[in-house]
Amino acid sequence: MKPIPFFILLLLTQCAFSQLKITGTVLERTEKGDPNSLADVHISWLNSTTGTVTDSNGNFSLAYSSVHKKIVLSYVGYVSDTITVNRPNLGKIYLQPNIALEEVVVRKKVNSIQKSLFNPQNTVNVDSREMLKAACCNLSESFETNPSVDVSISDGISGAKQIQMLGMNSPYLLFTQENMPFIRGASQIYGLSFIPGSWIESIQITKGAGAVLNGFESISGQINTELVKPLTDQKFFLNTYANNNERFELNTRYNTVLNDKLATGLYLHANSRSGKIDRNDDNFLDTPIAKQLNLMNRWQYVDLEKGWVSYLNLQYLTDNKQTGETSYDPDVHAFSNQFWGSEIETHRFDASAKIGYVFPELQYQSFGYQTAYSNHRQNSYYGNKRYDINHTSFYSNLLFNSIIGSTQHKFKTGFSFNYDQYDELVNSDVISRIDNGVGSFFEYTYDSLERLSFVAGLRADHSNRLGNFITPRLHVRYSLWDKASLRFNLGRGKRAANIYAENQQLFASNRNITTINSLGKIYGLDPEIAWNSGVNFSQKGYLFNRLFDISIDYYHVNFKNQVVVDWEIPQEISFYNLNGKSTSNSLQFDLNYEIIQNLDLRATYKHYDVEVTYNKGLLEKPLQPRNRVFLNLNYETQKKYEGRQWVFDFTSNWLGKQRLPDTSTNPTIYQLDAYAVTYTVLNTQITRIFNTSLEMYIGGENIGNTIQKRPIIAATDPFGPYFDSTITYAPTLGGIYYIGLRYKIK
Repeated sequence: MKPIPFFILLLLTQCAFSQLKITGTVLERTEKGDPNSLADVHISWLNSTTGTVTDSNGNFSLAYSSVHKKIVLSYVGYVSDTITVNRPNLGKIYLQPNIALEEVVVRKKVNSIQKSLFNPQNTVNVDSREMLKAACCNLSESFETNPSVDVSISDGISGAKQIQMLGMNSPYLLFTQENMPFIRGASQIYGLSFIPGSWIESIQITKGAGAVLNGFESISGQINTELVKPLTDQKFFLNTYANNNERFELNTRYNTVLNDKLATGLYLHANSRSGKIDRNDDNFLDTPIAKQLNLMNRWQYVDLEKGWVSYLNLQYLTDNKQTGETSYDPDVHAFSNQFWGSEIETHRFDASAKIGYVFPELQYQSFGYQTAYSNHRQNSYYGNKRYDINHTSFYSNLLFNSIIGSTQHKFKTGFSFNYDQYDELVNSDVISRIDNGVGSFFEYTYDSLERLSFVAGLRADHSNRLGNFITPRLHVRYSLWDKASLRFNLGRGKRAANIYAENQQLFASNRNITTINSLGKIYGLDPEIAWNSGVNFSQKGYLFNRLFDISIDYYHVNFKNQVVVDWEIPQEISFYNLNGKSTSNSLQFDLNYEIIQNLDLRATYKHYDVEVTYNKGLLEKPLQPRNRVFLNLNYETQKKYEGRQWVFDFTSNWLGKQRLPDTSTNPTIYQLDAYAVTYTVLNTQITRIFNTSLEMYIGGENIGNTIQKRPIIAATDPFGPYFDSTITYAPTLGGIYYIGLRYKIK
């Protein structure tokens, strides 16, 4: 703990000698009177060439000048304004439209995926418009047109989709909902399907170690979802969906504004898959028969004059899946050797609340309290293997924000508490444990739009199973030249691996599951520890008078300890702590460019080098493509009367070769090649917007009908020793064609 006083002294020294900044936020009023931020507004000192522009959230920061006393704000289509500078934080500044231009409408096109040049963290913001470009009925399906993360199928039985970042699976990602931990523990495998896409207002995807205020578990990155707000959402929203695999979905939201400060919303999601689909004729369902009902009641209270903001969420979900052989009847064949089948039944209740207070006279100073409770009950079996889990979780976080001297020097500090109770039944073994911990954190932000900005955070935690430990995080941004930023991040992560809940797909095989005990406190294993470091370069500009931006990322993750999932012996799966090297190196290049007006291109190339030391030695991680290429084209026609418009979207994903787990000791008929073949998946969607209330869409996923020829080994002998559905490297379901309708009332 000795470095802490030195760390604080360093921050205070930086505060004392840094240049004072003038900050503020530029907004406009919509037709409904709601505030809307303005990006790229030009701000300069009066009678001076020194200036800056607002970021995507309308915020700006300008170096203080003792010579000048006023700033000028100018933006195309708006009346320029001159403001007297009499305090460091000018607060909210509203620009008025230039009514002389009422016959000429000038609008700035804001991309649905944005990356700020000024944020020290490498964060991509995705708004709800992006999720309309694909039939994303839940969070796991909302990344089809987003290259920031990779989506894969976890196995050939359950149909669950898995999110990967930096070449690592979803357990190494921190999933939060409105900055509170959400998908973790028992919900790690199927939880992505528990957040309907129509409930999401925006998604923030952060690469590398996240902020310390969100906890210590983030290793590869963080994905935060913001839900729609009852006070600003449409009064009514309806989305219906149907596809050729007999999948039907209904999503609806209804909001009631009780007064100018209080509103409530009732949200419903229901889906059903009743068809028995077996297109590859292996006698196993290509996708489960399923039903889900998801209800949420959301309350929002905002009193801007007094500074109070609060939310309350109540959510209940029931989800049922049945899969296995096409002739399987769970009422007749459960736990018998006549037909192989599986059922997964989940009931979940969530309650969360947030309350915040912003000091009216000191808008840079606030405090907040967050708390969340969840109970997740899952009963399931896979053939003759049984897995039940009951996970009760409680989380609480107290946060205080303020400044040191000026708004250029900000800090956040607070305390957190978490409690998790796990009760598991693994075949006939009962496993119970309680995890709890308390932590404190401090995060300092030095904010400058000119050259250097950084976020430095430190948290100290005590956990009954992880012990006492410190988590440092650092994010730095440096402006190289106009519209170019260089970022660097370094951080440590630590987590307890829930080996059964996070790897449930392994039960859908006849492999013998073993744990090599290291006398640790979590299944006899020690916690996982990793360091993440990365660098990012971003450049925005114009090419042939068209806007472009490029981004290059390189990240390195080095595990000091890891729970290795070893399936290199065909009839076994072993869990044990790392004894050797485990690293992940990822390189990503992004290009976004407007080819012609309203035709946008996104292109991404990714290269992964992921190695893990198994009992057999240092090997390339299986089922991890070394190379991936992503292409997305989006075209929108000009809006006409009442917003009439066509929207066309096309996405291509190419995956390079992947090493497959060793099957050389299987009989020849059950052996796989050392590497999987390369393949491409194509998706497309056409949307017709009739007016501001009604739109219809049709589309296809995997329209090239790319499928893995043999997703299940020994499918004809599911109770034999070689049955295995875990080696899945390509889609198991062929072309999916769908139609849907959206209707909304403002």
